[in-house]
Amino acid sequence: MQITIKDLEHRYQEKTPFERLALFDVNMDIKDGSYTAIIGHTGSGKSTLLQHLNGLLRPSKGIIQLGDFTLKATVKEKNIKALRKKVGIVFQFPEHQLFEETVERDICFGPINFGVSEEDAKKRARTALKLVGLPEKYLEVSPFDLSGGQMRRVAIAGVLAMEPEVLVLDEPTAGLDPRGRKEIMDLFYHLHKEKKLTTILVTHSMEDAAKYADSIMVLNKGTVGLKGEPREIFANAEIIQELGLDVPETVLFMKALESRLRTKVGGVCLTVDEVANAIVSQLEKGGTIE
Repeated sequence: MQITIKDLEHRYQEKTPFERLALFDVNMDIKDGSYTAIIGHTGSGKSTLLQHLNGLLRPSKGIIQLGDFTLKATVKEKNIKALRKKVGIVFQFPEHQLFEETVERDICFGPINFGVSEEDAKKRARTALKLVGLPEKYLEVSPFDLSGGQMRRVAIAGVLAMEPEVLVLDEPTAGLDPRGRKEIMDLFYHLHKEKKLTTILVTHSMEDAAKYADSIMVLNKGTVGLKGEPREIFANAEIIQELGLDVPETVLFMKALESRLRTKVGGVCLTVDEVANAIVSQLEKGGTIE
């Protein structure tokens, strides 16, 4: 699903003494089937922006076009339920939203609520559980008897059972250890490719943004500060750091190495493999690494 955002502005508690401008002059084009990372410091407007993507918040100004759906400040979208079926959001700690007696019933809740028959919802539950790497035997188990990682996968399965065209991920690896984080991020990337989803990731992990995303949007104080491909964004490491954000460890390592050698070793390296290849290439050219 193609997403176009034009001149988006959002004000909380508008026309009250507590009015606060959260977003302004936000313009984005997110291509159908793309993987976009949105990064920014705390309070930059990331979560506010996400809540506009399925109509949880309405623009104070501007237009959001999501496929055939249009969200405007002055016009109420009549088919908001259909939009929310198309745009699935995985919030931080999604396992906290589990509430049913069994895994199957929890996964089926969303589809049934949107008019899917119980039989079809159960089929979707089996498919979704497989997609997140859990066997069918868990369908009859209470979600509260599972491990934390398994509970998160069940919660994700509940979103996937809606068969969304857009998958919005709001810090989906919060609270996970490094291994769990990699497993979940690899899972989302596999789903992105297999289902040809338009994926939007909000993250504080610059490594994840660099590794998985096609493009990156940097929010700063409620508006878009930078946007571009990961290599282009992290080539401006100093600007990123001035905005109060980190940069991938690989980028910092290569900058330190080049400073010590007083020569360029390679381009912007976003992964450990790219760093290793750049160093090997330097050595093959007769350079030294000391």
